[in-house]
Amino acid sequence: MQAQESKIGYINTQRITTESAPAKAAQTKLEQEFAKRQKELTDQQQVLKTMSERFERDAPTLAETQRVTRQKEFAEQSRDFQRKQREFQEDLNGRRNEELQQVLDKANKAVKQVADAEKYDLVIQEVVYSNGRHDITEKVLKILNSGAK
Repeated sequence: MQAQESKIGYINTQRITTESAPAKAAQTKLEQEFAKRQKELTDQQQVLKTMSERFERDAPTLAETQRVTRQKEFAEQSRDFQRKQREFQEDLNGRRNEELQQVLDKANKAVKQVADAEKYDLVIQEVVYSNGRHDITEKVLKILNSGAK
């Protein structure tokens, strides 16, 4: 009885999620989707910075009531900014995860296509060490970048 040799391959998931056409398209889509909110946050941050600088400059000459009023206004706007920034990050992370999952789904189909065509017995996603001979990442990227389903 002779032992049959297994054909094993692996993919570099990080390369798939950064170099593939679907990953790049997802990144562009996210940038476009969140650009307006990002600009609003940047603008609001600049307003806060200007308010802070103006307060520091004017504080010595302000009456106590004016100083307290400005401090409250700054604190309120700062809290609002932090809340919006937190919501933005949560929304962006959620959408990024959705887009990444779609990229990984496409990659899994491409891996299966390569594995079936080349008769692989096992394909692994993360590898600690390999001499590169088993790396099928380029083949998967070629399928993903060609737009094949």
